Amino acid sequence: MKRKFKYYRLNYQITAPQLRLLDETGKQIGIVDKNEALRRAQAEEKDLVEIAPNSKPPVVKLIDFKKFKYLEAKKERESRKNIKHVGVKEIRLSPFMGEHDLNIRLEQAQGFLKDGNQLKISLPFKGREIAHQEFGREIMGKAIQHLQEISKVVKSPYMEGRVLVAILTPAKAVGGNDKKEKSTD
Repeated sequence: MKRKFKYYRLNYQITAPQLRLLDETGKQIGIVDKNEALRRAQAEEKDLVEIAPNSKPPVVKLIDFKKFKYLEAKKERESRKNIKHVGVKEIRLSPFMGEHDLNIRLEQAQGFLKDGNQLKISLPFKGREIAHQEFGREIMGKAIQHLQEISKVVKSPYMEGRVLVAILTPAKAVGGNDKKEKSTD
């Protein structure tokens, strides 16, 4: 994957006659003409970096360009770290499974939903089990009933070959509560 790097005009590449000058920390120095800003940059052995070319007058930062690029890359890494990758998680049930086994699977499912993932519940029928689909539908109904408080059904149970499938997604209220809990920690 090739990343696009943002292009910044430096020093003499800046064309605007008037510039809004900022120091390294982002504190505003004021509006100065281009030549004055260039003299100031040369005196401090720094670069003029145009950070907002479309504003009137363009915003220019007085900073070492290598340091500026490093800070930009650091900001991007931080923003990428906070991105949450949401996927589809799956739990597999059986038409003749015990109550305890079902509860264990449903606890896993709750964890997936609380993490913000979609959930695919699949219940494959093996051999002659296909003749008794009512047992599978009953187990699927129990599972959906158990998870209804923290999720909503995207696709209600349907047959996909010999597999009974349902797809759930986290309820909106769950995501809001998680954020509140995280901010209080």
